[in-house]
Order: sequence, then C-alpha cells, then structure tokens
Amino acid sequence: MDVNEALRMVLKAAIVADGLVRGIREAAKALDKRRAHLCILATNCQEPMYIKLVEALCNEHNIPLLKVDDNKKLGEWSGLCKIDKEGKARKVVGCACVVVTDWGEENEGHFFLKNYIKQNSK
Repeated sequence: MDVNEALRMVLKAAIVADGLVRGIREAAKALDKRRAHLCILATNCQEPMYIKLVEALCNEHNIPLLKVDDNKKLGEWSGLCKIDKEGKARKVVGCACVVVTDWGEENEGHFFLKNYIKQNSK
C-alpha cells in the first residue's frame, strides 16, 4: 500500500462519516477552529496565497499536512465528481484543499497514514 491509496481510503471513510471539508474557505475555518485531524493540499493550486495560508495554519495549530500533485485527483478522491454506470469518474472538479475533521471508520489506510505521518514528522 502506498500513501495515495491509503489517502483515498481515508477520504472515502471520512465522506461516509460526514467528516470531510472541501475548499479553501471551509478548510481555513476548520483549521482555525482546530477541528482538523489532517489536511491535504494540492501542489498545483493556481493561487500561491492559498498554499501559504494553509501551510501557515497547519504549522500554527500542529495539524499534519500532506501534499498531492494534482487537484483533479484530490477532487475525485473527495467526492467532487459524478460516477457513471461503469464506475468511472466523470465531470471531476478540482479541489485545492481538503480537511479531515472526522476519520470515520478506522481501516487499513487510516493506520498506514498515521504511521506515515508519525515517521515523516520527525
């Protein structure tokens, strides 16, 4: 299992538990209120001030920050798309920032991600 697969599993569980905040405005609110367990940021975000804001809030409140390379991929993982009959994502909306406020069901991806964050935070 790699980080992207674990992240996808965690985001799916968080969607089910209604513990996922999408978009820069809602993410900034959740980070500022310290309700966030994890923050995921797309590195290809068009606005550099978004990246600075999210990184600053995560550093200030000691919230783990993971970065993914594509905002379309992050949008698909966070449920901002339509699923067709074959199960493929269509009309994917890009998302610059996603915050997990409730882990939901603890699965294999959850434990992998927690260990990954613990190892990389040192």
